Amino acid sequence: MGRLDTNYTKLNRRSEVKNIMSHLDVDVIDFLLLTIYPVAALFVIEMISRAIKISSWLKLIIQGIVITGFGIAYVTMITAHWLTSLVLFALAFALFYQARRAKIHPNKSIY
Repeated sequence: MGRLDTNYTKLNRRSEVKNIMSHLDVDVIDFLLLTIYPVAALFVIEMISRAIKISSWLKLIIQGIVITGFGIAYVTMITAHWLTSLVLFALAFALFYQARRAKIHPNKSIY
């Protein structure tokens, strides 16, 4: 019986383990939500800018500022997500670059 009890407790321990990403100490669902938040923010800004018909360069600047805020928050306010922050900063750079292009040549901008 002793050997069966040991196997049973090991099985119970395995089933009690949470789905935690070992390298970040963050739950998988939380990580997915942290990935979805910036995308949702971009979508909301896009819908609002279309509803009130603001210029594309202004919309892109607002999106760049919001994404930069997410990048800073992901490093400072919660467990540091360095790679996610770097990707968000790269996206913000691309948004600012596109905003500059849209302001200089509005007829060439597809955004």
